[in-house]
Amino acid sequence: MRAKATSKPGSTAKRHRTTREAGITKPAICRLARRAGCKRLASQCYEVARAQLLKFLQQTVGDAILYTLHAKRATVTVQDTVHALKLRGQTVYGF
Repeated sequence: MRAKATSKPGSTAKRHRTTREAGITKPAICRLARRAGCKRLASQCYEVARAQLLKFLQQTVGDAILYTLHAKRATVTVQDTVHALKLRGQTVYGF
């Protein structure tokens, strides 16, 4: 029989949290591929997809930061990101 936990709400007992590097996981790449119409992926596709996604994100975020700096702001807005995507040819509608 398991013993009940003795910690009460609001107590000072802290839990240990493990930190892990948040990356683009294999299931996430599979979901993107399924949405694009693929049924199966070769094992080499995951590293290639990660590299391409990283490159795309670095370029897009870099452009968004340039828009922010040009406007002399410290916060990247949604419009900065929309304009950065439009610059790359990936127009986002609704903003």
